[in-house]
Amino acid sequence: MQKLLLLILLLNSIVFNSLGQEKKPYSRKGEYYFFWGYNRSEYAKSDITFKGIGYEFTLKDVVANDLPIPFSAEEYLDITRLSIPQYNFRVGYFFKDHWAVSFGSDHMKYVMVNEQMSTISGHISAQVSSPAIDVQAINPAYVGDFDNQPFKINKDFLTYEHTDGFNYVHFELDRYDRLWKAKNDIQGVDWLVGVGAGTLIPRTDSYLFKVGKNNHFNFAGYGFSAKTGLRFDLSRRLFFQTDVMGGFVRMTNVHTTGRDDTDYAQQSIWFGQFYGALGYKFGRHRNK
Repeated sequence: MQKLLLLILLLNSIVFNSLGQEKKPYSRKGEYYFFWGYNRSEYAKSDITFKGIGYEFTLKDVVANDLPIPFSAEEYLDITRLSIPQYNFRVGYFFKDHWAVSFGSDHMKYVMVNEQMSTISGHISAQVSSPAIDVQAINPAYVGDFDNQPFKINKDFLTYEHTDGFNYVHFELDRYDRLWKAKNDIQGVDWLVGVGAGTLIPRTDSYLFKVGKNNHFNFAGYGFSAKTGLRFDLSRRLFFQTDVMGGFVRMTNVHTTGRDDTDYAQQSIWFGQFYGALGYKFGRHRNK
């Protein structure tokens, strides 16, 4: 997260030193665009609360990582597999010269680190959920009342990840300003800042007390974000964009054991993201 903040501050410094150099009129009003790219993400430690029949407990300061797919032509260039890595897709429209609205999905991946130390608070009965899971038979140490006690998250207690999609689907409002424009009025560099809001649609692969599955997608909560970045116009139609983003999500209905009516989790996460994307612009375009 510290690296993300430093990068944002550096971009802002470059922008404020450059905005005064703009001489040619700037116009993108009426332009449409879309882009596709890939990301890396980071997550702050977070508390996760699990609720169901016979139990309610919170694991504190849980550590998680993303899950990037190693680069290969098969994974990143095969059109039938483009959605497997951590990707970003967005479509947008400039309703004013400097302002655009857009909609898209940031497909990140969230994997709780296994065998980590945490602390636990709450209650777990000897039998939980419906049909009943015999926690006593799995490990008697998991049964009882807990008050901020040190706790190791073993695999027979919990595995938890959003790897088929920690999907942040959201709208954005973005401001663009020129940093540089070539004499041919084609190549150029823009600086942008934006804010977004939307929903989380994860597909959670979770096993609690050895019971669970790779659940179906669901509307689990909401999120907010802010970003800054650079857009490089490569030709009259093609561009490359690279952004850094920070955000907060609150999920109140995360599927866990697959028994959606009884067992679920709640979680709040601060996240950071960096991505690069190749885009195409069309419609009215007179960025001179």
